[in-house]
Parts: sequence; structure tokens; C-alpha cells
Amino acid sequence: MSILVIAEHNNHQIGVATLSVLSAAIAIATDLEDGGLGDGNTANNNIDVLVIGAGCLSAVDEISKSASVSNVLKADNPKLEHPSAETMAAIIIANAEGYSHILAAASTAGKNFMPRVGAKLDVQPISDIITVETADTFKRPIYAGNAIATVQSTDSVKVLTVRTTAFDAVDTSGGNAEIIDIDVRENIATNSEFVSQQLTVSERPELTSAKTIISGGRGMKSGENFQLIEAVADKLGAAIGASRAAVDAGFVPNDYQVGQTGKIVAPDLYIAVGISGAIQHLAGMKDSKVIVAINTDEDAPIFQVADYGLVADLFDVLPELNEAL
Repeated sequence: MSILVIAEHNNHQIGVATLSVLSAAIAIATDLEDGGLGDGNTANNNIDVLVIGAGCLSAVDEISKSASVSNVLKADNPKLEHPSAETMAAIIIANAEGYSHILAAASTAGKNFMPRVGAKLDVQPISDIITVETADTFKRPIYAGNAIATVQSTDSVKVLTVRTTAFDAVDTSGGNAEIIDIDVRENIATNSEFVSQQLTVSERPELTSAKTIISGGRGMKSGENFQLIEAVADKLGAAIGASRAAVDAGFVPNDYQVGQTGKIVAPDLYIAVGISGAIQHLAGMKDSKVIVAINTDEDAPIFQVADYGLVADLFDVLPELNEAL
């Protein structure tokens, strides 16, 4: 049995999310080798990575150096610089034969094309897994993380998206995987096309991979007041996040949003400023190692998950914190 991991990258560098997905793939392969669903033959339990892009050789070379990867399937075509979900699914389906598991990150992109893959294969995808129990049994959060479901699949192919904050990233060293070029010209969809994208450029760490995050909520009162958070974030080397209430109010762009409908994060330190702690927000950050909450309402739900809580006015605390740093 073999496992296929769909890589996320920018055509130059492999995303950290993919390295976490590889960690989940290793857990599945280990169970197969130990006699779970496989035949116990390590050589038959390969982990392959599919890289779909344009001019993506450097990303392919990077992931090929991971000791956990057996083969890298390179789908390189000028029309794949910004592949659509239809194209991604078509390429995956065309190369799915022989794989018992197909994995991708539970990111915006993964959530877009993986359901299409499941539909085309006529199997039930399992989304957002956080634990590999066995090669056919997984745990995933439900009800905004308030309950954990254990799901067993009897499908011939397991189509999975992985919550990357639940798995440590693997190293990209010690390996020398074979690179296999695949022809994708017949699988490029023509019913949709990429028009444009607007990216927020920041010198701060990426929100989903940052070790420290400071987020603001409705209590910030305006976008201008986020300058108080920015000053502290710069000194901490932190990424900046926000609750959905702050995003909906127009204080910050929506790519700052942390929560069930935003980005799932699990940094070493998460500082929640002026955030009440709605269940949707908690679902996106409560796996953080240390949570600090600053709020004037001592009954705010955020204090129930916080390791350290400060009942105080953020407009007093943030300047004092900035000065102390």
C-alpha cells in the first residue's frame, strides 16, 4: 500500500503545512508496517508527494530531500502557476491508482479540492484529522472543538485533510527521493481561469506558523487602535491575528482572522486582547501552548481557556507592556 501527500507550495518553497501532513502520513505508514491494514512489508508502504505547479523544481528538490518521502510526482506546467480546484482534483484522480490514502492540509486550498477528489472516487472524505489511531481510524474535532469524533473508514481509498497544528513538521533532510515527471495536459480544466489575487505583504511571521501571536477583538474599538498591538508584536517578533468580530467590523483584513471560519493556530504563546472568547474563536486557538487573555469583563469565556488572565483595560495594559518590552 502507498500513501499520496498533496504538497502546498509557492512554486519555490514547500509550505510548512505539507511537512506536518507528512508527519500524519508517517503515522499511517507505521501502522501499515506494524500489521494494521498492510502486509507488513515496509517497501510496499511508500509515501509519495505530488507537487502541482509551474516552475516548481526548487520546491520538488526540497521535498525530495525528506527521508520520509519515497517518490515525488512533479506536475510542472506553465498553466499550473495558479491551479484551480477543478484542475487539482483532476490531476490527483488521474494519479490516484495504487494509493490507499490521499492526504492534504486542511487549509483553504485543501478544503477546496479534496471534497472533489472524494466525490470522483466515490468515497467519504474525512476532514481535519488531529490523530491517527490506526491506518483506517482517525480522530477529528466536531462542534467547534467541543467534542472529538473517532471515525473509522472502510473505503478502499482514505481521502483525508489534516489539521496541521496537531502534527509536528518533519525535516527535509536525509533523503533522496526519486523525482517522476507526470503529464497533466489533459487534466487542466478550461471551465474556470485564474484572474488575480491580492496578497497582504508583511515582514511579520506567517500567522499559521508563528511561535507567538497577539490577537485583537471587538474591544480594540477601531482599526487605528491595532497600532497598539503592532507595537507589541514588533518587539515580540509575533504575528498579528484578530477575532471575526474585529474582521467583520473592518478593523483588519480577513486574512488576520483566527477561528473556526478563519485560521487554526497553535503557537507557543497566544495573547488575546479585547477578545471575549466566542466558541468559534476558541476553536481556532485553544490548542496554543500558553494563552494570555486581557479583557475588562472578568466573566468573559476567554478566561476559561487562558493560562494567564488579566482583568484590565487594554488601552492601559498595551502601552505599559510595550514600554516594559
